[in-house]
Amino acid sequence: MPDDITSAATAAAPVSDPADYRKALGCFGTGVTVVTAHHEGQDWGMTCNSFSSVSLNPRLVLWSIRKEASSLPAFTQSGGFTVNVLASTQATVANQFAKGAMAERFAGVPVHRQASQRLRLDSCVAWFDCTVHQLVDAGDHHIIIGQVRDFGWQDAAPLAFCRSQFGLFQPLSS
Repeated sequence: MPDDITSAATAAAPVSDPADYRKALGCFGTGVTVVTAHHEGQDWGMTCNSFSSVSLNPRLVLWSIRKEASSLPAFTQSGGFTVNVLASTQATVANQFAKGAMAERFAGVPVHRQASQRLRLDSCVAWFDCTVHQLVDAGDHHIIIGQVRDFGWQDAAPLAFCRSQFGLFQPLSS
């Protein structure tokens, strides 16, 4: 029996099509965020659904980014980032920040520049302005852990994502 969880998972992993693996991962419903940074005078932003809380004390959150992403230096070398949790009305914003030229991603999107110089998207459900706490190497991605320096939220419906589709969170009746 393997000594740790990592080697146990590696030993048990069946050989399969990467597309099937992505489909299986897509069964896990998530929220949708846009992560922003300000680096060398330029604003950067990307859609991300790998956001998660890590710790309440200290306040830590994480998200992941592909190692080949052209925006990687902006998020790892700028010293910080802002995670914007999108509202159910912001599916168009999620699509806009998922691809295309960086300058075009912010076009027409109402934003607020924070004291940190990073952009906060107006109308988002919640936001977390962070400094980079730790960068973790993880396969073909980096996990970026941020220490939350400021945050806010509003009582609005979040945007959800599951099986490559946007949706709404619907509470189960009690």
